[in-house]
Amino acid sequence: MKHEVVEKNIGLMIILIIVAISFGFLVEIVPLFFLKTTTEPIKGLKPLPALALEGRDIYIREGCNVCHSQMIRPFRSETERYGHYSVAGEHIYEHPFLWGSKRTGPDLARVGQRYSDEWHRAHLTNPRDVVPESNMPGFPWLNENVLTGELTGQKMKSLRRVGVPYTDDDINNAKAAVEGKTEMDAMVAYLQQLGTLIQTKR
Repeated sequence: MKHEVVEKNIGLMIILIIVAISFGFLVEIVPLFFLKTTTEPIKGLKPLPALALEGRDIYIREGCNVCHSQMIRPFRSETERYGHYSVAGEHIYEHPFLWGSKRTGPDLARVGQRYSDEWHRAHLTNPRDVVPESNMPGFPWLNENVLTGELTGQKMKSLRRVGVPYTDDDINNAKAAVEGKTEMDAMVAYLQQLGTLIQTKR
């Protein structure tokens, strides 16, 4: 039978698998490169300010993205709990994007402005002070570590090379915007802007 020829010839099978995967890529992925909804930023989207950019790096460094996704699926159970579903245009300037799929903790895609700065500071320092049942670890050292801003401008320059529209003024003023701030300040600045361009009444 014909399928036996393929099953017994490993070289031919590899070639056919590559062809099948390539066809699937062309049909499923390539069209997304030409859709405005996946390639253009949503209205009002701007690159992260210097302090929030540093906060994002701290968020990644501390492994927050390992337990918290930033991707609300378009299902009623998700949107009723977290808010409007995530859209690609919100994440155009993210490198890398942090959608994720692991939720040990709640999704944070729409957490911006939902709680006060003081709440976030208390929560990050000792989560059980504000959420008694939380199993999240505390990050008290964020209150002690002070940023210098030495590399913030360089980060912006690197991101500009991959399409993030930072201006020369953004880059030149980056150090001053960050210097002397704590890592907690940066983390809160990052969290408070998450998902604020698309909000639904809850």
